[in-house]
Amino acid sequence: MNSINNEWPTWLRDIDSLIAVHSHFVILGNIRDWYRLPLETNPLVPNAAVAIQAALAFSGFDVMLLHDIVSGYSIQTIDGDTEAGWGSVRSVVDIDLRSSDSRDLSILGTVISKLGNSNVRRLALILNDASRLINRVEQLDQAELELFRVASNASREAKRPLINNSKRYVFNPVFWLVDREHDLPAWLTAANPGIHSISIPFPDLSERNAVAAMLIGQPNNNVDLDKVTNELAAGTDGLGVSSLVHILNLCPDQNIDLENIDDAIRIYKVGAAESPWRKGEVARRLKGNSNNPDANTWLSKRVLGQPRAIIKVVDILARSVMGLSGAQSSQKVSRPKGVLFFVGPTGVGKTELTKAATELVFGTADAYTRFDMSEFAAEHSGDRLIGAPPGYVGFDSGGELTNAVRSRPYSLLLFDEIEKAHPLILDKFLQILEDGRLTDGRGTTVHFSETLIVFTSNIGMYRVDQDGKTRVPNIDPSDPFEKIEKVVRKSVTEYFSETLNRPELLNRIGENIVVFDFIRPDAAHKIVDLQIENVIRRVNEATGLLVSVTPLANDQIHALATANLWFGGRGIGNIIESHFVNPLARALFAIDATAGKSLSVISVSEDLSGPKVELK
Repeated sequence: MNSINNEWPTWLRDIDSLIAVHSHFVILGNIRDWYRLPLETNPLVPNAAVAIQAALAFSGFDVMLLHDIVSGYSIQTIDGDTEAGWGSVRSVVDIDLRSSDSRDLSILGTVISKLGNSNVRRLALILNDASRLINRVEQLDQAELELFRVASNASREAKRPLINNSKRYVFNPVFWLVDREHDLPAWLTAANPGIHSISIPFPDLSERNAVAAMLIGQPNNNVDLDKVTNELAAGTDGLGVSSLVHILNLCPDQNIDLENIDDAIRIYKVGAAESPWRKGEVARRLKGNSNNPDANTWLSKRVLGQPRAIIKVVDILARSVMGLSGAQSSQKVSRPKGVLFFVGPTGVGKTELTKAATELVFGTADAYTRFDMSEFAAEHSGDRLIGAPPGYVGFDSGGELTNAVRSRPYSLLLFDEIEKAHPLILDKFLQILEDGRLTDGRGTTVHFSETLIVFTSNIGMYRVDQDGKTRVPNIDPSDPFEKIEKVVRKSVTEYFSETLNRPELLNRIGENIVVFDFIRPDAAHKIVDLQIENVIRRVNEATGLLVSVTPLANDQIHALATANLWFGGRGIGNIIESHFVNPLARALFAIDATAGKSLSVISVSEDLSGPKVELK
């Protein structure tokens, strides 16, 4: 009998050491991967069932019987004599399984029962895709219920025959290969000493390195083998061995040189070959040229009064274009391209800067997905992001977040008013920000490595008064920006560290907190001018009228719109709508003017009847 030594995967060594203790094993986890085994021929095997067969044959089992509900019964023998192997199986189970219906659960139950009672032959049964044996574990029909009753008894009453030419008394084991442990009835596995569960992990970095070196071999050209091997292993964190195989197959298919293995990894993860980050277009838009302004200038025209926020955004975008996201780490990481936490007063340009950055990178302001986090205030609402757990209604439809990234891997994700979400929902961002991936309710892993992520928040705007109930402003538009930034940053730190007790989430955001200033008077007046121009243009487009605003009326509009800057640009817009747009529309409607006529707004005022404008 051969010994399963340390060269074999840990989970196979566990099986080898525990078949003297347990007669049934539930195998779950990474069961559909490829595995590297210490075999002279075919060291990579394509699934867990084949790996188990190889390990059992190596340790001296006579016959490994495989059941697949689609493909039927098949065997592997230690000596390669298939005919004798089928004879051995028949001598134990009294059935010729070669002509048996694999969907007949009563036959399968007989096989399980008689296999456990045999003390003559060294046989093992592997139930491939055991999750497919039944329709719903919560509603077993009579045949399904009887199968598991038989399996439960067999697991407790199995005999331990002596293994060939050794002193080991071990069971004839049954292996249930399942997607999830709850695909089997809980009463079958709970408190059952005959059944043991083993979860197959995804390969760690050292294993991926070993597999990568074996797959790549020695290229014919002057490729740095160690560099390519390390990049392939590091870039496939959280993926299986089969992913390495597929990524290397992508290289010749997509004409990718091994030196650019990162491109193949990216295509495999996100499922899209064209990356806006790598085409140079983003870099050109950031730098600008003689005909187009650079990113700083362009964004400053879109978002007024926020120079510090714009500089921070441009820095993040430049870092992403240069491929330096996470460059401080010793190994390459698959985190999002950039993470920004916009915090500050309402209506000061947080959302507008997000849209502008989206247009700058992806060529259109529509390439972003917005999530209003006030809709996720309940704990269970987190299922909307990644999908309901298996067994619940709608679990197979995926989640809003994971579906959005899967359909548009190159995009910006905006999580608006993040502080309004339930604290447990925020935990889902830990994995996204650290590893750049998330697994949805269907078990599908979605990669965020090509996305930009923006959180917005109003944390720090208010504090609770001494009475413990009343909310009062924490900052004021008259405060200098340095004071506002200090107060807001302190509030953000206290919120994550003390209120939420999640400093790890704050740590993943890092120094990407961007504090927005109040709209200052000079920027406010520019906003008013822009909005007045917009109103005049819209009037002309809608009615054909040529409307102008006299200096007096212009000053009156400015005075009204900038009187209170607490609500920022949105507040300015609300004032202009109520004190200029609405009464202007009423006045134009009343005079029934014809297209092409010129009119002037000579005053904007308010009386007991409300806001009004005077036209001439």
